[in-house]
Amino acid sequence: MTILSYKNLFDLKGKIAIVTGAGGILGENFCSGLAEMGASIALVDIQKEAIEKLSIEINEKYGVKACGIVCDVSDPISVKNMVKEVVNKFGDINILHNNAAAKSDDLKAYFSPLEDYSIEQWQKIMAVNLDGMFLVAQAVGKYMIDKGAGGSIIQTSSIYGVMAPDQRIYEGSFYLDGKINTPAVYSVSKAGIVGLTKYLSTYWANHGIRVNAIAPGGVESGQNDEFKYKYSQRIPMNRMAKPYEMVGALLYLASDASSYVTGQTIIIDGGLSAW
Repeated sequence: MTILSYKNLFDLKGKIAIVTGAGGILGENFCSGLAEMGASIALVDIQKEAIEKLSIEINEKYGVKACGIVCDVSDPISVKNMVKEVVNKFGDINILHNNAAAKSDDLKAYFSPLEDYSIEQWQKIMAVNLDGMFLVAQAVGKYMIDKGAGGSIIQTSSIYGVMAPDQRIYEGSFYLDGKINTPAVYSVSKAGIVGLTKYLSTYWANHGIRVNAIAPGGVESGQNDEFKYKYSQRIPMNRMAKPYEMVGALLYLASDASSYVTGQTIIIDGGLSAW
């Protein structure tokens, strides 16, 4: 009988990870989790100051190499340059966490009713949430194929990429002093990520590249009490998630502990989709 160290299966020492959307609330937690398991991190985001600050903190706290790299994931040239920069600075890419998502600078347009939703706003969100996901996976996947050593790609979808939002919870709900909902463009882009994940998992399987997704449920991040109460009433565990609760699934999918797992979407929703 072969004796394995199951703990060591989660070890990421010597691995190089790219995390897009590294400057966001979840991104910070994802980067910290990967770094604590030993991976060196290329923190990729369009927010230069945020990732530069976080890269210093990660290096000091975990003793791994961490570097902020500015990239617009919706721009093919920017994406290709980012991958080239990562390889130049780190020497390899073993893990991609494809995590970037758009943050609209016009919340009124972003949260406008479906019947009035502008095609310009739709395309702006899709350019990052879905086109960007494709462009980054394409560029990193090509590198992994050329290198010939395989790798793990994890893409961030959402609970609303696998089920529809309950519109009733949004009455009286606010986020950062603005009325909120879940726009169709968000659900459709996140559903597209599930489809892209399945496609890439079979397309690249013979190259040793595993492709999976995580689908977070609602994460507490500044919503008003009315929203938190209504959302929690829909959850069997009766609460919203904390940002750190998304990290365990990522570490599993990034590591050799999931060496026979590909094409899957791990839902982290407190039981919402089980009702």
